[in-house]
Amino acid sequence: MPIFIYNSLARKKEEFIPLNPPQVNIYTCGVTVYDESHIGHARSLYIFDVIRRYLKYRGFNVKFVRNITDIDDKIINRAGELKIDWQQLVKKYIDRYYEDLEALGIQRADCEPRATENIADMIKHIKGLINKGYAYVTDSGVYFNVRKFKDYGKLSGQGIDQMQSGARIEPDETKQDPLDFALWKKSKEDEPSWVSPWCAGRPGWHIECSVMSQKFLKTDTLDIHAGGRDLIFPHHENEIAQSEALTGKPFAKYWIHHGLLTINGQKMAKSSGNFVTIKDFMNKYEYADMLKLFFLSAHYSHPVDYNDKKIEEAEVALERIMILIDKIGKDVTKSQSHKVTSEKVEEIEEIKSKFIDAMDDDFNTPQGLAAIFELVNITNKNIDNLGFISNAKSLLLELADIFGLELREFISSSSSSSAFGDIGSLIAKRNEARKRGNFQEADNIRKELEGKGIILEDTKDGTTWRRKL
Repeated sequence: MPIFIYNSLARKKEEFIPLNPPQVNIYTCGVTVYDESHIGHARSLYIFDVIRRYLKYRGFNVKFVRNITDIDDKIINRAGELKIDWQQLVKKYIDRYYEDLEALGIQRADCEPRATENIADMIKHIKGLINKGYAYVTDSGVYFNVRKFKDYGKLSGQGIDQMQSGARIEPDETKQDPLDFALWKKSKEDEPSWVSPWCAGRPGWHIECSVMSQKFLKTDTLDIHAGGRDLIFPHHENEIAQSEALTGKPFAKYWIHHGLLTINGQKMAKSSGNFVTIKDFMNKYEYADMLKLFFLSAHYSHPVDYNDKKIEEAEVALERIMILIDKIGKDVTKSQSHKVTSEKVEEIEEIKSKFIDAMDDDFNTPQGLAAIFELVNITNKNIDNLGFISNAKSLLLELADIFGLELREFISSSSSSSAFGDIGSLIAKRNEARKRGNFQEADNIRKELEGKGIILEDTKDGTTWRRKL
C-alpha cells in the first residue's frame, strides 16, 4: 500500500514517491542553542523521529539530517545579557539539548551539523548567487533580491506584494527592498565574525539550512523538508529562493509542517511564565512516554494545547498499557499454554493493518494509537491464553517501537522478580494479616510496597499490583 503525505507545497495529500527509492533524504530545522529546549521543541523533535521510524519500518533507507544553529542574533544577545562568551553559551545548551533527547528517548539525527562548522560552504553558495545576479552587496552585508526570484511566495501562497515584514525580517536602509533577506551580516566590533570577500561577519539564518541540507544529504533536491508551521514564512520560503536560484532545481519534493503548541490556550512565553521546558516536564513526571502519548493524540499538522487535563489523560492511557504489561509479566507463566486459533491470529493481524493504514494516511498517529489500545483491550480479554499473549506482546512492542514508546524497558522490569523485591511474598503476608484481622500490619505492608512504587488493588479475584506512575 502507498503512503500519502500532505505536501505543504502542493497544498494537498500526495502519494509519497522518493526520488531514488528506497533511499529517502529528510532534513528538518533544529534548535537554536541560546536557551533550554521547551516542549514545543519536544513536539517537533518527536514528530519527525516518529516519521523517520515509520518510513524505516516500511522499508525505506532513511538519511535524516537536523541542523544546530550555533550562531545567531539571539545567541549573541543572550551571551551579552549573561556576560559570558557566546561559545560558552552554545556549548552549554548543545549539551543540554542532547541531554533532553536522551531523557525523551528520541534518536539523534544521522547527522547534526553546526552552522559555524560550515561557513566556507555558505560563502561559496553566496558567491554563486551574486554571480547569477540574485544577490547584492551593501555596507551592512549581502542580501538576496527576492523580486529576481519569480517563484517567491509559492510555499506560503502569498503574492510578493502582499507579504509584510515577519519573523526575523529586519529593517535595513541599505536593502533594495524591505523583503530582501540577509545572506551575510556584517558583525560589530565586539561580535563573533568570520572572514569573507565582503566583510567580517556571519551568515544569515536562512542560508545555513539550504547549504547544510544539500551538503550532508548530498543532493540538490531533498525528498522531505520538515519543520514547524511558523517557519513557512519567511524561513522556508527563503530557503527555497536561495537554493533554487543557484541550482535551478526544486529544493524539496515534499514539505511537511507540524502545528504549533500552546500552553493553557496561550502562546508559550517565558516573560509571562507560560513556558515549560523539557527538563521541567521530566522533573515533574517520571515517564517521557506520557508526553509522547499526549503528542500522539493529535495529528501532527494540527495545533495542540498543553494543559493539566491533557497530561492526566495521557497518564491514564500510559497506566492502561503498564497494567497490561504487569499482567503479562506476572501471569504469562501461569496462563494456559494452547495454540492461538486462526481467528485470533486474524484479529491481531487486523489490528496491525489498522495501524499501518492509519500511518500510511499522512502519519495519522491518533488512529494509530487507537489501534494500539484496541490491542490492549483484546489482550486483556485473552489474558489466560499464553499463545495469544505471546503474539499480542510481539505486536505491541513492534508498534510501540515505531512510536518510540519505551515499553521494552517496562516489560523487562515487570518480568524481573528482583525489580521491586519479593512482591508476591509481601502480598501473601498482607493477605494473611488481613485474615487474622491485623489491619494495621496489612496497611503497613501496603505502605511499604507503595514506597517501592507498587500500588495494590484488591479485587473480587484477589489482590493484584501495578507500578505507580
